[in-house]
Amino acid sequence: MKLMKQIICPISNEYVNERVTRINALLAILLTATAFLLNSVLFLIFLTADFYTRAFTNARYSPISYLSHRMVNALNLNKKETDKAPKIFAARIGFIMSLAITVLFLLQLNTAAFAVGGILIFFASLEFVLAVCMGCIVYNYLVLPFFKQ
Repeated sequence: MKLMKQIICPISNEYVNERVTRINALLAILLTATAFLLNSVLFLIFLTADFYTRAFTNARYSPISYLSHRMVNALNLNKKETDKAPKIFAARIGFIMSLAITVLFLLQLNTAAFAVGGILIFFASLEFVLAVCMGCIVYNYLVLPFFKQ
């Protein structure tokens, strides 16, 4: 856990409910797994479009985010605010990964699609189970070094 305290994330003055982002991660896991289990690209296309919506537009237009909000309310989970910027960065990574999975799946490069899908499921599982944002780790080691002076 000491490593997580040293990680630098992108920051903003906007906040989101961490409970919603964790359920978003669960739904991403379920959609990705379902796509592979049913051998259906439709779930991947939906997931890619949803990641795009969350990463580049207002998250309230995201069906997954909408469903996650409804689930948080139905389960009466208390609100826990967290910085929005790392979640947007993570959604952008999710968009790139889900787009790659979709393209690989359509090209019938199943092993590569499964490998990228496994990484996406692993990252989303860390968020859902442990509230570990891989977006922050990726940002810290792959993006931030290029902007340090």
